[in-house]
Amino acid sequence: MTTESLIEEETSDTIRVSTVVSRPVKTVWSALLTPAGQAALLGAGARLGDKGDSWRADDGSCGVTRSFHPLQEVRFSWRQAEDAPRTMVTVSFLPDGDSTMVEIAHDHAGADLDTARLTAHWRHLLDFLDQA
Repeated sequence: MTTESLIEEETSDTIRVSTVVSRPVKTVWSALLTPAGQAALLGAGARLGDKGDSWRADDGSCGVTRSFHPLQEVRFSWRQAEDAPRTMVTVSFLPDGDSTMVEIAHDHAGADLDTARLTAHWRHLLDFLDQA
């Protein structure tokens, strides 16, 4: 892994992971928008759309794109299943020369969710972006 550091924080209902990727923001953003990047973000079978577009992964997780700001941020609702409580995920891209800080905040991830699995999912996304 060529990331500078991996920071994790879990509060009562928020999961936060971040890292510095040794690539410029345009490269990192482009990797996110590939089919493999979208699968790493949302799950296999899901595709990120424009603001207001719904998405659904093969595992039943689903949500709606809430904001889409190229090279800066993507924010979407996330549900483990259609009838599950809604949570909110924000992925931020902060350029720093030839590197990019990627921050992921998964809010409202309460006790009814497997936060260890979700944290591992977000770490996998950071690893993907680092290696893309």
